[in-house]
Amino acid sequence: MAKAFASQGDLAEKKISFTEVGRDLWAFTAEGDPNTGVIIGDDGVMIVDAQATPRLANKVVEKVRTVTDKPIKYVVLTHYHAVRVLGASAYGAQQVFMSDKARAMVVERGQQDWESEFQRFPRLFQGHESIPGLTWPTMTFKDRMTVFMGGRRVDLMHLGRAHTAGDIVAHVPDQSVMFTGDIVEYHSACYCGDAHFNDWPATIEAIRAFDVDAIAPGRGDALQGRDLVRKALDSTADFVRSTYRPVARVALGGGTLKQAWDACRAECDPKYSTYAIYEHCLPFNVARAYDEALGIDTPRIWTAERDREMWDALQG
Repeated sequence: MAKAFASQGDLAEKKISFTEVGRDLWAFTAEGDPNTGVIIGDDGVMIVDAQATPRLANKVVEKVRTVTDKPIKYVVLTHYHAVRVLGASAYGAQQVFMSDKARAMVVERGQQDWESEFQRFPRLFQGHESIPGLTWPTMTFKDRMTVFMGGRRVDLMHLGRAHTAGDIVAHVPDQSVMFTGDIVEYHSACYCGDAHFNDWPATIEAIRAFDVDAIAPGRGDALQGRDLVRKALDSTADFVRSTYRPVARVALGGGTLKQAWDACRAECDPKYSTYAIYEHCLPFNVARAYDEALGIDTPRIWTAERDREMWDALQG
């Protein structure tokens, strides 16, 4: 490999914020690192996305314990990626929820994704030795399920393919707040290595139709107020389109992956190069966009070996 992935050199600790986005609803954020949501009901706590390791998950637990002593009963995993799910054991939850498609992706590619992400982004796997193994849900659903936490209702919904094929959101209607996972980002690049570019904008519009007052995104600051929600939805959709269109033009014209990379950079660098994890995401985004443009509907599985081969091809 000519040089390391950008993420391999990202070793600085990030500042953690814990922001209330609605009554008894919190967003654990850390300057572009994966976010975690906290939903407090009458009878317990629901965690939305678990962090990459039990050690990192315990940082979430510490923040939860500053606002409630209720038991953590549920963990919701918005998709299958290792940085989102492998810390789940730290919460001691009774139930772990995923979409059925996300569980199928754990079966199909969960181990490979773990190995790939571990070598790409070492800082996010602090305490990796404490991971007991792949995280498996106790309950799955196809399109929608509702969890009642006493008087608080939480709707878990698959609104369409986007960041992955199995993405779900958690909507808390009594406060008009949504936890979107990586379908929505704010001042952070979208990771599109397992994406469905042509479906993603429509899924964003399905979120927009809920007209929520606040969103806890997958990465970036909590979004409070409809103006900020709108801006984040717009910028995420633009990021996805701005990545896909130049790559598709090159791919459909018979160009190389390196030419597609150059075309994507020309379009996206002026708008998004300052976003968190931009350089990390870009090669994976280009590779997936190139495949989708050529008709590969199911994203190819990333392995540590494929990561290196792709990265080497882009250095020429």
